Amino acid sequence: MTTADTPSAPFTELVNLASRLLGAGVVATNEDTFADAENLLVAKPAEFRPHTFGHKGQIMDGWESKRRRGVSAEQPHPTDLDHDWAVVRLGVGGVIRGVIVDTAHFTGNYPESGSVEAASVPGHPSPEELADAEWTAIVPRTPLRGNTAHEFAVEDATRYTHVRLNIFPDGGVARLRVHGEVLPDPRELDGLTFDLAAQEYGGVAEAASDRYFSSPHNLNAPGRASVMGEGWETRRRRDKANDWVQIALAGGGEVLAAEVDTTHFVANAPGWADLIGFDASTGADPADGEWFELLPRTRLQPDTRHRFRLDPGRPVTHVRINVYPDGGLARLRLTGRLTEAGRAALALRWFDAVPAAEAAAALTEAGLTADEAAALAAARPLADPAAAGAAVAALRPADGPDGEHSSRRRSAVWRLLGV
Repeated sequence: MTTADTPSAPFTELVNLASRLLGAGVVATNEDTFADAENLLVAKPAEFRPHTFGHKGQIMDGWESKRRRGVSAEQPHPTDLDHDWAVVRLGVGGVIRGVIVDTAHFTGNYPESGSVEAASVPGHPSPEELADAEWTAIVPRTPLRGNTAHEFAVEDATRYTHVRLNIFPDGGVARLRVHGEVLPDPRELDGLTFDLAAQEYGGVAEAASDRYFSSPHNLNAPGRASVMGEGWETRRRRDKANDWVQIALAGGGEVLAAEVDTTHFVANAPGWADLIGFDASTGADPADGEWFELLPRTRLQPDTRHRFRLDPGRPVTHVRINVYPDGGLARLRLTGRLTEAGRAALALRWFDAVPAAEAAAALTEAGLTADEAAALAAARPLADPAAAGAAVAALRPADGPDGEHSSRRRSAVWRLLGV
């Protein structure tokens, strides 16, 4: 748990998978008479305005259910089986590393305890389909306190698409944050060009020279910045160095174009910027290796979206934007496409992270029998493309009367896994 006097957990630096900007939403709740469950996902911190009453009572900036009662006068209090819940569709599927259950401003009406469950349901499931999903506890039932941001680290490498917040027996929670690593389905990116740096596809602003005024995570956030504070801004430099942000891309790829956006930065835009790249697919460390030029140092204008076509060629896994000497950027977009190696690495990460039933279903859709799919799903984790290729080849010999059909099926699975 955290209060104003305790530091945040490391996972809070990761993307909030439950962000409305990424497409998250509350898809079902059993009860929100006092205050809408959708308030759980509001981006800004919860506020409290005393003596602001509506026709249902004090207006609370959060999710609040009505008071539960027992089933009879002889049982006036609810049992452990009676509790309230809200299901959240994550904006993007990913590996959850931590959850924050924030009861800010709920002091006499917070839940006695709470838990968080997660499920992976591909596609666009209905609330009824989600009710029948396989839910896994990622935060066990834990006592809660009022007016407290409870931080829970999650030790689970599974990729999830939905979470369910349970509160016992009733009460109010102001905000729910679900921090983790975005892990897209590689089949949705096949053959496409997209923003390799974007949070919604797995890009991460993993290092920066300065974050005094605002976070470098704003640089690859969804959408356009509506005000200067939604970008990345550094303090004024009084030395001869320059500021920079390093972004790990969604996967190894070729960057075809860049957009360097100084919108809203009028008197504090950088004078110049350049882009350099690094390929860590061979195991090299960006901290020690040799970076190469993608965009030479180029003059920038204030309050402007600058677009640059880049020469495709060397693959990159990381890009660093250098700004000279300091200042702020609203957004950085890096349009490109995954390389074969980048697509394979992403596919294996995804395949190893989805639940076994989902992995087997993807394999049967690719052409394997149910038994073959179950066997290959059970062979996870597949460490690299070579291991994946060997595991697929071992399913059935290519010779014999079924040899041609078997080869076609193996080819379909190889395409799924990127090997």
